[in-house]
Amino acid sequence: MHDFSDLLSPDGVLIDVAAANKKQVFQQLGTVAGQCFGVDPRAVIDRLGARERLGSTGFGGGVAIPHARIDGLDQVSGVFVRLAHPIGFESVDDLPVDLIFALLSPPDAGANHLKALARVSRQLRDRGFLAKLRGAGSRDALFALFSADAARDAA
Repeated sequence: MHDFSDLLSPDGVLIDVAAANKKQVFQQLGTVAGQCFGVDPRAVIDRLGARERLGSTGFGGGVAIPHARIDGLDQVSGVFVRLAHPIGFESVDDLPVDLIFALLSPPDAGANHLKALARVSRQLRDRGFLAKLRGAGSRDALFALFSADAARDAA
């Protein structure tokens, strides 16, 4: 199952983002999270950076899932970024990252945060799905990939 419509909105999907490093990616994620979820962008940037200092969230295959708990959120939410050019992320396989799914949760999300993280991680290990994400020609196409099950159910 790869229906992430409960985590992502079309505005939370960015394509061909230019960033030279993690800091610039986190700034983009903070800005988008602020616009989409009404949270403090600076808090998002700071919390993602703090989590990253504990260990890289780049888990291999060109993918990273930075995550943090953010005051002001009502539910677990995500922002997806496909970078124009891969960047170093100190991933476990030392490969640069071009696909980033930031997972943001309320401070008291507990098990819901962990379940969402596991679900996203599982899907982003699927090489076929990653190829589709990398090949998508538009933001709408990317969002459609993440909400494919919901779209199929509605048809």
